[in-house]
Amino acid sequence: MIFLSSCIEPFEATFADFESAIVVEATITDQLEQQRVFITRTFEFEADGPTPEANANVRITGGSDTYIFQQITPGVYQSNVAFAAQPNVSYQLLIETQDGRTYSSNEMALPATTQIDEVRAERITNDEGENGVAILVDSFDPTGSSVNYRYEYQETFKIIAPFWNPTDLEKVPLEEITRLCDVRTIPDVRSEQVCFGTDLSNAIIQTNTSDLGEDRVDDFMVRFIASDNYIISHRYSILVRQLVQSNEAFIFYETLNEFSGNESLFSETQPGFLEGNVFSDLDRNEKVLGYFEVASVSEQRIFFNYEDLYPGEALPPYVDPCAINSPPLVSGSVPPRCVLSTQVELGLVGYVDLNDTPGPGEGPFLIVPNVCGDCSELGNPNPPAFWIEE
Repeated sequence: MIFLSSCIEPFEATFADFESAIVVEATITDQLEQQRVFITRTFEFEADGPTPEANANVRITGGSDTYIFQQITPGVYQSNVAFAAQPNVSYQLLIETQDGRTYSSNEMALPATTQIDEVRAERITNDEGENGVAILVDSFDPTGSSVNYRYEYQETFKIIAPFWNPTDLEKVPLEEITRLCDVRTIPDVRSEQVCFGTDLSNAIIQTNTSDLGEDRVDDFMVRFIASDNYIISHRYSILVRQLVQSNEAFIFYETLNEFSGNESLFSETQPGFLEGNVFSDLDRNEKVLGYFEVASVSEQRIFFNYEDLYPGEALPPYVDPCAINSPPLVSGSVPPRCVLSTQVELGLVGYVDLNDTPGPGEGPFLIVPNVCGDCSELGNPNPPAFWIEE
């Protein structure tokens, strides 16, 4: 009886009456660039992700100007011309979906501009006792009119494949084969030794100075990179963007961040509908998710090498353990199964060396997973235009 009463009854989550709602993500800035608007639809709990809202008509008005946006991929709309948000101009987002429904935002104006004073990298131990690199930002607005800050970043890092080799493997063509499932060495013309990976921030990063004596951001951490993360193994660069937000935009993103926390789904206080500043023109009661924001931007890029912060220390482990092995050419006998040649055909392995003294069940070549000898699985072999070596 004690055993039975202590059993935990399974919980089955049920989400009834799913309602498809349009989701708008739009931030235009005071940088001269082709601005973008993202439009999707809400998705059910068990779905893979949001559905893009395709073939919409999107435009932004500002003063006497109208900027037309074209769809570049489903759900992603880019302005036909580059433009920058201007002070003392009210901007409004207007959307018409392919089914004829129309949506418009509140009019929004450009907030004050505050330049980033410094972005720097420091070796620290964080609050969880984890050693790593902190990307810190300083800025100051002597007028005290900025107050609300949101941060985005784009990080780029140099990748060096630890087992790159100028020799590759290929399956011997059937007309040339002399032994079953044979593989031979050839010059490597496909793999890359040095590549560059790029990632974008995917979290809401905000700070507010309203409780401080002055509008100053000091040592604000926009990114923490654990010391065992392979992306800082060689050379690393980060572009930090500081967006000054209106009070309304700051509160919206702050609330959204709270709602999207790990505990929000099954917490005692369930979040209700988060209303933004985009609304249906036909039905004011229709749920519309998202926000149209006009923000001023300052950005700064830094570079550092692993050696700069960890002089004389071993590099972080590569993204793969890169275990060397020597699979046989053939496995089994009735019928025999090609092993190494299948892996080679599928591009799963990279050549390391000849296996001069094969042991039981081993083949004639030493190999590693392909990612260990070809960094193009992780990045682009062409350095970005901004990249500089020390």
